[in-house]
Amino acid sequence: MEFALQKTLSSAEVKLIRQKLNLKQRELAEFVNVSVKTVEYWERNGGQVKGSAAALLCILRERTGILDEFQVPEKKLPVRLKYMYGEQLCTVIDVDDRTRQVRIKNFVTDPLFRAFGRTAEPTYEEYEEFLESRCFPPTRDKMKIILKELNLPFYDPFMIIQKTQGRMAEDNFWIQIER
Repeated sequence: MEFALQKTLSSAEVKLIRQKLNLKQRELAEFVNVSVKTVEYWERNGGQVKGSAAALLCILRERTGILDEFQVPEKKLPVRLKYMYGEQLCTVIDVDDRTRQVRIKNFVTDPLFRAFGRTAEPTYEEYEEFLESRCFPPTRDKMKIILKELNLPFYDPFMIIQKTQGRMAEDNFWIQIER
């Protein structure tokens, strides 16, 4: 199979791509998952990019909107949850419990890996259901013993997730909470 991608990029081409994307060297390094020194080397006279990095830069040059698809939005609500599958960020969930606002951004296309499946604008009630789905059920046998082990005074899905990261025995999903 043949692909219409350059095999190597010159230092001038790399710099033009970065400028077209309106990125600093540090930001490009973060996106491409290399060090800032590597980007500096690529952009120095005589520097060359080859292999998978060249392919990724070629794609970025032609599809600049990809950056927006993967950019994590600025946190604007008091609580942020990152719904993860292993090390992959699947959904960012921003929440204001006081006003019952929920905003999400998905970073995966497969609904099975999204916190709310196909729902693009979940309600606060759906958010609460999601939290409960990442905990043991409130009707679980010996629940009081489990709560005591977690050092929790009562059943609260958010507090349980703070302690357990919403990890379940049967999957690789987990939740990182930022306040």
